[in-house]
Amino acid sequence: MPAASADNPTHFQRWRRDTLVPFEHRAFALFWWASLASAFGSMIQTVGASWLMATIAPSVDMVALVQTAAALPFFFLSLIAGALADTRDRRRLMLVSQWLTLAASVALAVVAFTGGVTPSLLLALTFLIGCGAALFAPAWQASIGDLVPREQIPPAVMANAVGFNMARSLGPAIGGVIVAVLGAAVAFVINAVSYLGMIATLLWWRPARVRSELPPEPLGTAIAAGVRYVSLSPHLLAILLRCALYTIPIAAAPALMPIVARDLLGGGAPTFGILLGAFGIGAMLGALASATLRQRFRADALLRVLAAMACVALIAIGQSRWAALTVLAHVLAGSTWTLGFANFNIAVQLSSPRWVTGRMLATYQTVAFAGVALGSWCWGLVAHAQGLREALTLAGLSALVSLIAARWLPVSVAPLGSLDPRAGAALNPPSAAIHSASGPIVVTIEYRVPAESAAEFVAVANELGRLRRRDGARAWSVSQDIDAPEVWVERFEHPTWLDYLRWRTRPTQSDQLVRARLAKLVVGEHGTVRRLVARPTGAEPLGASSGPEREATAARPLERAVERDLHTDLTA
Repeated sequence: MPAASADNPTHFQRWRRDTLVPFEHRAFALFWWASLASAFGSMIQTVGASWLMATIAPSVDMVALVQTAAALPFFFLSLIAGALADTRDRRRLMLVSQWLTLAASVALAVVAFTGGVTPSLLLALTFLIGCGAALFAPAWQASIGDLVPREQIPPAVMANAVGFNMARSLGPAIGGVIVAVLGAAVAFVINAVSYLGMIATLLWWRPARVRSELPPEPLGTAIAAGVRYVSLSPHLLAILLRCALYTIPIAAAPALMPIVARDLLGGGAPTFGILLGAFGIGAMLGALASATLRQRFRADALLRVLAAMACVALIAIGQSRWAALTVLAHVLAGSTWTLGFANFNIAVQLSSPRWVTGRMLATYQTVAFAGVALGSWCWGLVAHAQGLREALTLAGLSALVSLIAARWLPVSVAPLGSLDPRAGAALNPPSAAIHSASGPIVVTIEYRVPAESAAEFVAVANELGRLRRRDGARAWSVSQDIDAPEVWVERFEHPTWLDYLRWRTRPTQSDQLVRARLAKLVVGEHGTVRRLVARPTGAEPLGASSGPEREATAARPLERAVERDLHTDLTA
């Protein structure tokens, strides 16, 4: 066997390089250790909360609601958190979320020590802890691109998954012992202390800020922009729908795990800890194998295999009569859980431009955790009504729906670099000074298209229209001149001049390919562009003698903010 070298590395050397490369960046390494400590605390808290609920309200559906209470905040708050992550200081947002989570964890520990905890209060404080986590997650995930280069995002995501699942594999076993010996209140105290490392790291971190003279979007506008972007991105819609179909069945494994430990295995808190540990070990093994799997399989093929594995794992848990088989099935379930979520996460990150990454991750997390919450609740109800084994078996069969849907909803990842911002020449400034709030801004582009290219032009123009609407244009249309059929007019609007300038910053390298296709179909490769501003009754005409200096002063910094935009007739 030839010796390994830099040009001919062994399989292990390639795996180590692909897996550990993010740790070459100090900031990422510090965040990884801080998140590991926090994950240990969360796993210990999960054991305490689930087992405490099983003792004070020993019904299947109430125990499953612990998972629902932890997941629901991601459904309610993720879009808000994603918009804030894209438009505000991510570091400050993460600090606020960590202080909130710390306060809720301390409150839970206090009520547990005083004996005042009730099922409703336990669910409420679990929900509040989940709110802090929901605010933190989009900003943290979007910040990975600030900690490592874009090509290292997949191994960075997987490194985080390894850390989390290392805690999942060991934390529950430790948590089970702590709950059995010292009680749930001590588990809650440990969770509260675990947040201090992340808070300290955030206080230390001083990321380079990309300063823009454009003011941040208002929260409502930013949320609407995120919803619009994903609704007009077929590849992202496919990822999200596949994620939902995958998440709802696999949620049965962690949601019903305490009841499996209690009713199917006849155990207590230590048994529950062993099952959680097995689930975590499987998750960690799946994360460690991710680099190799991603090299050998496309994202879509890997997710199909995981859907089949989830089916096998859930049915095995439900039908097993042996403790060893149940433990092994939880190892398999943990592997499919982590590989599935991590690959959906990577697909979303690599298919989103930087200006909207936080909102796309938030949308993904909304779908994922809504699936966890819905699945936990539904399988809890099925277990209560039909039996635990039947619920797990039905969940396993439901996992095959994701496998079947893959034929119509393929998951694809954008090529590296295709979503980088498109840079170019300076913005062509308006001839008359215009205030940032002036509008609506109407853009028209007149093309001359040979008759033999008209059919293809319509198809490409509609694709370009989707991109324009996705990035913020409104009321888009393309029309043909009745009296001169070779003349076509594209028209779209923006509410204000400021919205138009924001839209100018959003095109990517891949969008330029569509524009290039259109250029080949029109006479002269360009269209005639007009930028119009509506002037309602009583409004001053542009260039009027009164007040031009005020409007010019307001416009200049906004124009400078987009000075790297490419100005061509095709892009308005």
